[in-house]
Amino acid sequence: MWNDYAIARALHVLAIVMWIGGVGFVTTVLIPAIRRRFAPAQQYAMFEDIEHRFGAQARLWVLLALASALWMLWRSDGWARLGNTGWLQLMLAAWLPFFLMLFVLEPLLVHRLLKQRALRDPQGTMRLMQRLHVLLLGLSLLAVLGGVVGAHGGWLF
Repeated sequence: MWNDYAIARALHVLAIVMWIGGVGFVTTVLIPAIRRRFAPAQQYAMFEDIEHRFGAQARLWVLLALASALWMLWRSDGWARLGNTGWLQLMLAAWLPFFLMLFVLEPLLVHRLLKQRALRDPQGTMRLMQRLHVLLLGLSLLAVLGGVVGAHGGWLF
């Protein structure tokens, strides 16, 4: 017989690995490669073209992380733990900005603003993109590390 909690947990881990791995790839491989191989005026357009395709996958992984987390909370009757467990709150705090960025800010505002900025200052825009992605990756890894340590009885902070 299948254990639905174990399946949800496996899907959750898969979603987190793919999501954070994607952020890591964009931060440490894609943006530096674009900055090295393309003229400044072409860099943001190239980034946007690739990121547009990657964005659909990122939305899928972020939604799968949410769905699997909600299933595990429901299945374990863990709603009270969400309110008083620091590592769960940390994981939610790491997930929420990604959700807002992918589903609200990027489609409504960020793409347009960055595209306009890239026309005025292409190199500065790509430097900004690199810094923002380094920050996002750092916060994501910190949340995952805190969650792993916290879930196993210790606490990172």
